[in-house]
Amino acid sequence: MKKYLYHTHGVCSKQITFGIEDGKLRDVTFYGGCPGNTLAIGKLVEGADAADIAARLKGNDCAGKGTSCADQLARAIENALQMERAAEADQAPRR
Repeated sequence: MKKYLYHTHGVCSKQITFGIEDGKLRDVTFYGGCPGNTLAIGKLVEGADAADIAARLKGNDCAGKGTSCADQLARAIENALQMERAAEADQAPRR
């Protein structure tokens, strides 16, 4: 399982760690933020399709901040998936 660390911006949570295994989210943990909400997010997304969760959570706003912990998770997932696609492209055989 590939693990990721994302430093958040504009929210109370300072960072998010998570894994992606076979396209599924694993072990989503927020550091800081509202404990009840961030623990709930982690439980709700465990084992879910990473791309689907990113699409569902992207743009979620918290108190007019323009982002939220859920939105930051979506951004983190998008970054991770982009890195995975780039790594796969680098490993693809060239003609």
